[in-house]
Amino acid sequence: MSAPIAHGGGITAAAAAFGGRPEDWLDLSTGINPCPVALPDIPARAWHRLPDRHLVDEARRAARDHYGSGEILPLPVPGTQSVIQLLPRLVEDDRIAVTDKRIAVTDKRIAVVSPTYGEYARAFASAGFAVDAVGDIATIGGGHRLAIVVNPNNPDGLIWPTDTLIALHDRMKAAGGILVVDEAFGDTDPALSLASCAPQLSNLIIFRSFGKFFGLAGLRLGFAIARGDILARFEDWLGPWAVSGPALSIAGSLLRSDVSAICSRINERCTGLHAVLKGAGLRMAGGTALFTLVADARAGDIYTHLCRHHILVRKFDYAPDWLRFGLPPDPAADRRLGEALQRFER
Repeated sequence: MSAPIAHGGGITAAAAAFGGRPEDWLDLSTGINPCPVALPDIPARAWHRLPDRHLVDEARRAARDHYGSGEILPLPVPGTQSVIQLLPRLVEDDRIAVTDKRIAVTDKRIAVVSPTYGEYARAFASAGFAVDAVGDIATIGGGHRLAIVVNPNNPDGLIWPTDTLIALHDRMKAAGGILVVDEAFGDTDPALSLASCAPQLSNLIIFRSFGKFFGLAGLRLGFAIARGDILARFEDWLGPWAVSGPALSIAGSLLRSDVSAICSRINERCTGLHAVLKGAGLRMAGGTALFTLVADARAGDIYTHLCRHHILVRKFDYAPDWLRFGLPPDPAADRRLGEALQRFER
C-alpha cells in the first residue's frame, strides 16, 4: 500500500499546527464552489427508508438530461473516489475488452496524463500495475490497458480538445483498452464534455462530480457514464444502497434545475480571486473556474505566511513552486486574502 496523498482540505490539522478554531479559517485549499446552493425539500421517507429503486432511477434520468448522455443513464456513486478504487478490478476483468476480442496487451501498464489528481496512480500502483505518468496523450499507445485524462486537468486546468480525446479512445479501443475521462471540473463549460459522445464510444468511462459544482462535497455523490455492462459491474461491486436516499433526492432535484445562476456566481468569485492575485503580483499559471494555480519560487513561504493568517491554500510536494487557490466565498474573503498577501515580506 502506497502512502496516503495530501489533498486539499485538512483545516483541523492546519489549525492544530498554526492555531485558531477550524471554523474561523478561510479554506481555499479545495476546488469546491464556496457558495453552496440551497438544499431542495427532501421527503421524510428519503431519510426513513432505504433508497428505493425509484429514487435511483429518477437521479439517473436527471443526470442523463443534465449531462446530455443520450441513451446512457449515468450511475450514481458515493463520490467518484469510490469508483476510482474499482478501476484496477475492472481492468483485471477480461470482459472490459471489445465485444469480439479480449485485451490485446499482456502487461499491466496504465497511462495517466500527469501531473493530475494523484489517487488514480495510487490506486493502480497499489494493485500492482505499472503506471506511466505521461505529459502528452500522443505518447499513450497499444501497450496500455487503460488511460486516464482529467479534463479540465487538476491542478493546471489544461484542456484537451474533444476530437483529440475521441482519437485517443479509438486508439485504446483498437488495442482492447479503456479510456477514462474525469470531468470533475467541467460543469461550467459543458462544451468540453464527452458525455454526448459516450453512446458511440464503447470503451469510454466518464466520471462527473456532483458536489464540486453545487458546493455540496459533503454529500459524497458523483456519476459514472459508460456502456451498460461496465456500469452494471460498478453497481454490483459497490453493493446495495451505495448512495443515500437524501443524496439521490437532492440530485434528482438539482440536476433538473436552472444552473445559470450557479455558473454566474462561480464566475464572479473567480474574477474576484484573480483580482486579488494580480494585485499581489502573483503569476497565474493555469486553473479552472473553481480554482487558480499560482507559480512562484516563494510558494512554500507564501503558504506558511497564509497559514499564520489562518488561510489555507493547496501546496504540492511534487511542484514546490506551485500553490492552488480555491475561490473565496464573498468580497469580504477577497479582502481578507488580499490583506494577508500584502503583508507577505518580499
